[in-house]
Amino acid sequence: MYLQEVTTPAHQKEFFQVAVRLYKNEKNWIRPLDKDIEDLFHPETNKLYKSGGKAIRWLLLDDQGNTIGRNAAFINPKWKEKIPTGGMGFFECINDQKAAFMLFDVAKDWLEAEGMEAMDGPVNFGERDKWWGLLVDGFSPANYNMHWNFAYYKDLFEAYGFQIYFKQFTYSRNVRGVVVDPKIRERSLKILQNKDFEFRCLKGKELWEKFPEYFMTVYNKAWAGHLGKTISVREAKLMLSKMKPIIDPNLIFFGFYKGDPICFFISIPEINQLFKYVNGKMDLIGKLKFLWHKTFNPPNKMLGLVFGVVPEFQGKGVESAMATDYRDNVAEKKLPYKTIEMNWVGDFNPKMMRVCEQLNASIFKTHHTYRYIFDRSVPFEKHKVM
Repeated sequence: MYLQEVTTPAHQKEFFQVAVRLYKNEKNWIRPLDKDIEDLFHPETNKLYKSGGKAIRWLLLDDQGNTIGRNAAFINPKWKEKIPTGGMGFFECINDQKAAFMLFDVAKDWLEAEGMEAMDGPVNFGERDKWWGLLVDGFSPANYNMHWNFAYYKDLFEAYGFQIYFKQFTYSRNVRGVVVDPKIRERSLKILQNKDFEFRCLKGKELWEKFPEYFMTVYNKAWAGHLGKTISVREAKLMLSKMKPIIDPNLIFFGFYKGDPICFFISIPEINQLFKYVNGKMDLIGKLKFLWHKTFNPPNKMLGLVFGVVPEFQGKGVESAMATDYRDNVAEKKLPYKTIEMNWVGDFNPKMMRVCEQLNASIFKTHHTYRYIFDRSVPFEKHKVM
């Protein structure tokens, strides 16, 4: 076996084809869009390079020259960890420990040479909401931008010495017919009967003109302190424009107090139910297939993207009121979807776990984000609880 750094267009193509061959008999694997992944590895399409980010990819070949694995490693300059930590991701491999360890070793050695003291994996060279964590339970079809992998990967990671840094849960529940906990309804009534509060979907002019400002206001108050990143109105506009082809206005729900935005719950149709038909490519044929299925075979599942309440209203019943109002006036009356899945709820966020449980959602899938500390004598610490 030998390693080959990805340096040519042919190597780039093989980086995707090795996964296609490995998963050819796996009905629950949905091929990601090639462009979504390839763009991460080029300075012109990934702004992390401008901040000092670095990335490298490898293919693993057997003695006959057949590709049997792949891996990538990267340094994200925006990570703030106790010890310098790099990432490894987009790992794929045959069920062979020696082969897997070669791929882990080359990532470790490269990161160590770059001054890193640990590596997290499998993670993304970008935001946490994409390709983050190894699927270890709940091997149903993958949601958009979420890992689906063979069950044996868990054994390979843990045999190498990776330890669980945190777990990520995907919660699931039916959209209609969900019984609201009496305690939640009681808490929500105090808010819903107060005329200073209003909850509504954003539609028409308000959606396209006001969403960026509303979203930025709530996000920066609710999440920036935890994630260490604020967003601008321009970034929120860009996010909205990227979502435009798939937006369902009934899935964009905000809460207001005296006219000011204080919370949101944002979902999208689960578009992997459409992308599974395009074979990783949004060329002309891919776009036509996407539009046909969007029109005549639309998704029956919605995907919860983000939920947030500004700090001054947390724990005061606003979460319950928003959930109750949405259930009564939108979900039960207007939505064609059968189920909702809520991705990326970390075990370090017990408050959000409780919110999901109060909504009668249950854990449907589990991903592990692992950490490997290069100096094996250094004590391992899990992600701190929020």
